[in-house]
Amino acid sequence: MGRFLLSAGIALVAIGLAVMLAERLGIRLGRLPGDIRIEGRRGAFYFPVVTCLLLSAVLSAITWLFRR
Repeated sequence: MGRFLLSAGIALVAIGLAVMLAERLGIRLGRLPGDIRIEGRRGAFYFPVVTCLLLSAVLSAITWLFRR
């Protein structure tokens, strides 16, 4: 259990650093072209379609690499 928690923590730190680096390079996850955003007077609706597709492709590629 301890090894799992340690590796999960290291993975989260790596993901956080990658997101911070991407923001500095101008790639803002959650604000990509194609994400749906509807704003009204009483509220807003936001669904990150393209961000979800991008994250799904990256995670699928990572799991494919680990299974090989």
